Amino acid sequence: MTGTKFNEETALQAAETLATVLAGRTHRRKVMGQEVLVPGQLGEALKLPQLINRLRSRHQRQRDMAVEDFQILWETLSDATRDQVIRRLGWYDPRELGWDDKRSNRRPPLPDT
Repeated sequence: MTGTKFNEETALQAAETLATVLAGRTHRRKVMGQEVLVPGQLGEALKLPQLINRLRSRHQRQRDMAVEDFQILWETLSDATRDQVIRRLGWYDPRELGWDDKRSNRRPPLPDT
């Protein structure tokens, strides 16, 4: 999905899923001598909650600017993080599917004659 253009709907779906992916990450910290799992704060650091609110805004200009901001953020994410988001959303590239996969509209390759 590198180089993909998002619209308002797809950007909102991807941003919400990205927030859940980042919130699902945990870190080990020592608190008062005991090791504790702490939820990740990267979503808040990237200001995802504000971005999601802007994508849901009533004002078209706010939504358009939020889509552009999300596009920039998406390009900075690691491939592994993008793949997790894409997998959770169920998105796929039909060009990468085999011809026998029901999700693709491909025809079987013709034998050379």
